[in-house]
Amino acid sequence: MSTDLLRLVEGRRIVVVAGAGGVGKTTVSAALALGLAARGARVAVVTIDPARRLAAALGIDALGDMPHRVDAARVEASGMAMLGTMDALQLDPRATFDRLVAREAPNEAARERILANRIYRHLSSTAAGAQEFMAVERLHELHDSGDYDVVVLDTPPARNALDFLDAPERMTRFMEGRGLRLLLGPRGGAGRVGWRALQAGGSMVMSVLERLTGAELISEIREFLLSFDGMYQGFSDRAAAVNQLLSSDDSRFVVVTGPRPEPSAEAHALWDRLTTDRYPLGALVVNRVHPVPGGADDAPQGLEELLRSAGASDPAGLARRATTVLDAARARARADRHEVDALAIALHHPHVVTVPALESDPVEVAGIAHITRALGTT
Repeated sequence: MSTDLLRLVEGRRIVVVAGAGGVGKTTVSAALALGLAARGARVAVVTIDPARRLAAALGIDALGDMPHRVDAARVEASGMAMLGTMDALQLDPRATFDRLVAREAPNEAARERILANRIYRHLSSTAAGAQEFMAVERLHELHDSGDYDVVVLDTPPARNALDFLDAPERMTRFMEGRGLRLLLGPRGGAGRVGWRALQAGGSMVMSVLERLTGAELISEIREFLLSFDGMYQGFSDRAAAVNQLLSSDDSRFVVVTGPRPEPSAEAHALWDRLTTDRYPLGALVVNRVHPVPGGADDAPQGLEELLRSAGASDPAGLARRATTVLDAARARARADRHEVDALAIALHHPHVVTVPALESDPVEVAGIAHITRALGTT
């Protein structure tokens, strides 16, 4: 019996779509958001989509950091009623980090110093875990706004999907790291000693740093660290709040994979981690599963005669080639089914949703609506 994923996540405030890169997370996120909006919810879907295919598919010129409303008429033209609303936006880590700084800065002057600092401008986009942390921060912002019944998050493409879960803690460790705080200077106890040591007249370390980076850059590093002094607890509290939200019953995690050993292995590891850490699980979506053509294993009867009567050239050879292609398609479908079944057994029979393979990635609302129908009854 097919699992209705839309029913499983209906009524939740947060839906996190996670999985390895290249398995179709963005498309599944959009289809899931579309299905919930069609059922009457006010939905926002946050995507991290370098190719911006989602924007084109939803009829939006360009996604940005602010929500863009999907035209209900385009959805209804695809044969799906639109009882709610759907907004889409693309994560901008820098803009999200700027808002976080503005909220946590003790005053306007401190905020302006940080935003103008070139060390901050670099780290806000490139620090390890920054994109993942800002993804969950943006999710928290939208949740707190009260403008949406549900926020669907398409998690960032990462070498390992588990990076997403570790991002808040990694960012907090980075901001509170001893190596950074050593340089905090006269406001920070041990930092005062560390900075004095570097500044000691004729210091070999200081001399080398100045030659490599320039005294101006060193000054900017110190200014950056001093500006953040006193804000570390706010960052830590926000990371804890994000984790609490993701662990609550208001949230559901949907793991997306493909019917191949490598993405299945990553999905297995991610599912185990989510289970161990007690994150609320929704379902496993196996995307791009090839259905069995014809529904039977025998060769099509009478194909050669049918081709001959139609005047085809070399009907016997054409029938053989068609049978070979059909056999290959059936073998691929059986391999996909075997991978799905093996993964379901390994994960102790979770809710599993299979999405059929399409000839090409959806590039319009009708294609996304097709996947939505595979996720549940709409």
